Amino acid sequence: MSSTSLSLPQPPARAPEFGRDALIVCESLVRIYQTGSVEVQALQGLDLAVDSGEMVAVVGASGSGKSTLLSILAGIDAPTAGRARVDRWNLLAMGRADRVRYRRHTVGFVRQQTASNLVPYLTARQMVDLPMTTARTPAKARRDRAAELLAALGVADCADRRPAQLSGGQQMRVAIAVALANQPRVLLADEPTGELDTATSAEVFGALRDVNQRFGVTVVVVTHDPAVSGQVERTVAIRDGRTSSEVLRRATTDAEGDTHVIAEEYAVMDRAGRVQVPRDFREALALTRRVRLALEPDHVTIRPDTADTADRA
Repeated sequence: MSSTSLSLPQPPARAPEFGRDALIVCESLVRIYQTGSVEVQALQGLDLAVDSGEMVAVVGASGSGKSTLLSILAGIDAPTAGRARVDRWNLLAMGRADRVRYRRHTVGFVRQQTASNLVPYLTARQMVDLPMTTARTPAKARRDRAAELLAALGVADCADRRPAQLSGGQQMRVAIAVALANQPRVLLADEPTGELDTATSAEVFGALRDVNQRFGVTVVVVTHDPAVSGQVERTVAIRDGRTSSEVLRRATTDAEGDTHVIAEEYAVMDRAGRVQVPRDFREALALTRRVRLALEPDHVTIRPDTADTADRA
């Protein structure tokens, strides 16, 4: 009696985990605030992945959710739902003790207001020493690290000065040194140039690029300044609590040997296949609530719904 082997259908291959190899991963991230009877959705399913060693600028209008995102990554705020991971830490499942360890060793945070970053009665050297003292770092290692950071940020001559004796740019550089004291893997900066003039802003942002390259720390900067965001290889735009687009920049050299920066903007597709079409695109083609999609050999076209346009006419 012959046996017959049946070929069973194979299950579809699973899509790779989003951001599996990234240092920072946010997937379908939601943050809802309740103020009395009013519910505010600051983040509405945001997706973001940042690789180790990257320097990324996050931009968006006021109320878009960019500062909420940074507060969650800093361990100051907690997400309502979704997935958020930084290094080995699950930000939705951290207890109080884990949150302290996370904020002490994994992330450094620089705020826009220098008064929130610095202690008025301590010198620059003492302020850089303080987080290391809290982490029980040996005294010699603290001295060496403080000297290294202040020198790297160009404020070694300010080591014995208090904040009131420093310029705005010097205060921000010292704040960056304080944030890097315990050798975090991630440096988060919320509008670090917001209180500075154009020239000083460029210097501070240059200092952030330097520490990114010298110490290999991953840097995420929230900014509203296009001139600042244009100085990084990757800018992520947030709109209505979701990542909407990314600009990637690369340097190229022409036949004459001149170097130029090419910037390309991409729409971001989330895990559900949703894409935020920029407003100027929508307005130019009168794209409203319904659009027509067509699958071409190597691209997808989006066209206005002519019936919907006729109805409105």
